[in-house]
Amino acid sequence: MAFVWKLATVIDKHPSRQPVALDPSLSSVPLMNIEPTSYIWQRGLPELRGARVTLRELRAGDGISLFTAATHREVTRYISPPPPTVEGFEQFITFAQRQRVAGQCASFAIVPRGSDVAIGLFHLRSLQPDFCSAEWGFLLASEFWGSGVFTDSARLVMEFAFGVLQVHRLEARAALRNERANAALRKLGAVREGVLRKSFLRHGELLDQAMWTILADEWRAAQQPRESQVIH
Repeated sequence: MAFVWKLATVIDKHPSRQPVALDPSLSSVPLMNIEPTSYIWQRGLPELRGARVTLRELRAGDGISLFTAATHREVTRYISPPPPTVEGFEQFITFAQRQRVAGQCASFAIVPRGSDVAIGLFHLRSLQPDFCSAEWGFLLASEFWGSGVFTDSARLVMEFAFGVLQVHRLEARAALRNERANAALRKLGAVREGVLRKSFLRHGELLDQAMWTILADEWRAAQQPRESQVIH
């Protein structure tokens, strides 16, 4: 999956840059209480609460646990090389906060319910003005693979993307060899539009990638049966 590690590292070496403070009045707003027309997400991301996880804004101090998650070779085998140090992850976190203020991205830490330690992240990046089209990527510690954490987190991110950011087209790229990621995207309802041949350089080798997309109207149609159920 795609990330912007290198860009973050370059920007945060600039000496005039300072960390961006979160707006405490908005950084922990439950998603169910948000109206897209009134919520200014650039001031601070809400907490997204699922059955297994809480997604919250990345914050200073998450670099240690994210670096630990990224040290497992299988976690980073098919994504762009992550920062090689804790400091590099902290630079990415600062960069992500600035990009959120600019309305360019939204990055969530994945935190298991009952914990406050980030075990991974989801990154949403705008591809067109006003998030008409967006790209998403993720990183998750290997010990949580197959636990339902990814699916729970991904559904929360989609709800935020389509419901709050008003994304119309959500894209993801996954190396064809990454069977786990491709299967996960298919399970979420994504459609494979095609293959981007030799589009990803990893470990000195050019790899093919699958292009997966989810459209807002398709996502809403998939939610309709669940929303229309009557609970007795």
